[in-house]
Amino acid sequence: MGKRNAAKRMKTASEVKATAWIQDAGRGQPPLLHAIEGGRSWHPDDADTRKRKPTAAEPDRTQRYQKTVKPRSENQAQLMKAMDTYALVAALGPAGTGKTYLAVCKAVEALQAGKVARIILSRPAVEAGEQIGFLPGAMEDKLAPYLRPLYDALSDRLSPAQLKHMLSEGVIEIAPIGFMRGRTLNNAFIVVDEAQNCTYTQIKMLLTRLGWHSTMVITGDPAQTDLLPEFSGLANAAERLEKLAGAAVIRLEGADVVRHPLVQEMLEVL
Repeated sequence: MGKRNAAKRMKTASEVKATAWIQDAGRGQPPLLHAIEGGRSWHPDDADTRKRKPTAAEPDRTQRYQKTVKPRSENQAQLMKAMDTYALVAALGPAGTGKTYLAVCKAVEALQAGKVARIILSRPAVEAGEQIGFLPGAMEDKLAPYLRPLYDALSDRLSPAQLKHMLSEGVIEIAPIGFMRGRTLNNAFIVVDEAQNCTYTQIKMLLTRLGWHSTMVITGDPAQTDLLPEFSGLANAAERLEKLAGAAVIRLEGADVVRHPLVQEMLEVL
């Protein structure tokens, strides 16, 4: 009995009491913990009256999620307006001008508004000048490294749980260019990224996949193709699409770069 009582006393002494960690504010010291009121859920955006005001040495670093994406240049404004107006849009421009990001944002916006039933992402599986060999896993796993920029843009507009659920349910579909022939994409928002790595025959095949109540956005930079220049068909296709009344070709420039200011200067030099 004595050993059992001793073990019980040691267990009781080792237990941490929650009330011992809460100090009384009346003793002149601020409480270490603040209880959350019961009966309602807490949200990180709730105003915190105990937060100290930011100073010059310690500025406020809070960044709130921007629900509405706004253009930062005139050409970006034309691109966003074109994606709302035309069923086929080609966005050409150098790196960092927001082509892919704006296209994915418009796709998520159309999906959440009920204008389309799914988002289809496609990108050529072409390495940037080096061979990385065969990749393990299923088709989605093999294409994941090439579609990483699209995933990053989706993650900025959707929560991880939403993105995972939509991918598993097929609401967001990964469609390799090699498997697109013969399909008709109805009621969808299609984003074809890095189209400068597609041949003219591939771009023609992709353009003819457009179905009813669908929008297709093709993005790319003809000056940064990983193919031989004579094999890339983006520039040739864009010139022909400009003649169509139902399509729009938006050409972005170095002044539209929204990355580091040095990127714009490098594009003018390199």
